[in-house]
Amino acid sequence: MLLADLAATSDAVAASQGRGAKIARLAALLGRAEPAEAGLVVRYLSGELRQRRTGIGRAALRERPPAAEAARLTVREVDATFEAAAGLAGPGSSAARRRLLADLMARATAPEQRLLSALVSGELRQGAAAGLMTEAVAAAAGVPADRVRSAVTLAGSLPQVAAALARSGPSGLDAFALTLGTPLAPMLARSAPSVADAMTGLGGGEAGVEWKLDGIRVQLHRDGDDVAAFSRSGDDLTARLPDVVDTVRALPVRRALLDAEALVLRPDGRPAPFQVTGSRVGRTADVARAAASAPLHLYVFDALHLDGADLVGDPAQRRWAALEAALPSQVRIPRLVTGDVAAAEVFVAQALDRGHEGGVVKATDAPYEAGRRGASWVKVKPRIELDLVVLAAEWGHGRRQGLLSNLHLGARDPGGLFGPPEGFVMLGKTFKGLTDAVLRWQTERLLGLAVGPTDGWVVTVRPELVVQVAIDGVQASRRYPGGVTLRFARVLRYRDDKAAGEADTVDAVRSLLT
Repeated sequence: MLLADLAATSDAVAASQGRGAKIARLAALLGRAEPAEAGLVVRYLSGELRQRRTGIGRAALRERPPAAEAARLTVREVDATFEAAAGLAGPGSSAARRRLLADLMARATAPEQRLLSALVSGELRQGAAAGLMTEAVAAAAGVPADRVRSAVTLAGSLPQVAAALARSGPSGLDAFALTLGTPLAPMLARSAPSVADAMTGLGGGEAGVEWKLDGIRVQLHRDGDDVAAFSRSGDDLTARLPDVVDTVRALPVRRALLDAEALVLRPDGRPAPFQVTGSRVGRTADVARAAASAPLHLYVFDALHLDGADLVGDPAQRRWAALEAALPSQVRIPRLVTGDVAAAEVFVAQALDRGHEGGVVKATDAPYEAGRRGASWVKVKPRIELDLVVLAAEWGHGRRQGLLSNLHLGARDPGGLFGPPEGFVMLGKTFKGLTDAVLRWQTERLLGLAVGPTDGWVVTVRPELVVQVAIDGVQASRRYPGGVTLRFARVLRYRDDKAAGEADTVDAVRSLLT
């Protein structure tokens, strides 16, 4: 299949207003895909590459060669190029990756170049979310969407299911079964501003309320003495987590598939900063010493298989009961099942008092929906808001081509501790939370504030525009002069009522470090 067909469909989906129209366009293209490329088509239309790490960053997109006039580039040729880039290592590999990308871009038409840029930058936003793509895969194969969702639950991968359907038709779904040692895509949670809103959204009845921990999501598989640990993206973490493996091997079960969170705790039982846990899990050398100095504590919150019983399709309350009967309390997540909003709020407040992120409210009757951000899990955590100053912006890609998108955010430094007196200190970047209307407005406004060239990758501006952002927290950083950076920043609104001199200070932001 030509990449041009994907680019045209992606543009058409972006322009379509209704869900049905989007699904029909996606399904029509999927119906033309050969079995060997069906998975790639699903991935690309979902905005992701098969190789999660290619070593190609946004900087490589700065200089785009002239577009080809004729469309000849195939989907499989694109995948082969990114596979070659991902396999490069050592001196000269960065330059070699840039050459590979430049050659690929030179062979692409203008619409194909926009699609490739969006795939590399992770900025493909045309509305083909996971739920929509699942229905499109089902429509293309002529099978009920529930059957496809069930297969994805067991396979952990929609592209894999799409490939099976393209290869074998509806009978291809029969091959998917829960297999210990094969990771499932994790079930995900949506967000709500409060416990009351979360419980109301679930119907207002009884719900399970769990602590929300700031750790590493791990999926644990045990088959006798064999234990495997996987990240939420399916990476094998077993060798990095010997302490977690030992904990699972000591549990009073022989066969299990468990969903859990792992994190490093301080001596007082409070969670260490996320960076400590992240650094510990990221260690691939001297793992035994790292485990001894920063052991991971395991909190199991779901069971998908226990000693011969598959529980994926069972209601949550039945899975929780099986979990409580099988595992000791010290490895289970604290949970309260209640219909009393006040009691649930107190329970979440206790998690916050102990240094955790907040709570997760879960429907008691919902099955485990692997790979979906459904309506039956709702996370609630306090939102930190900051007023920061825009210091620069980067030109966007894909739908944001020709618009200033990624904002460089800074805090005031009135004491001049981290730079020039009365200056501003950069804390991070974000392109999240920006509507099309805001993008157009901010592009015009920022170009009017530009203090240097506007035809490069980054446009530096006078520090006058104040933007209100929400963050999940901050963490220490050597990258920025203030020694701190933002976690999951997203734009709430521009503050036309505030001058840059009223923005938050870097000291105020640093005080959020825990």
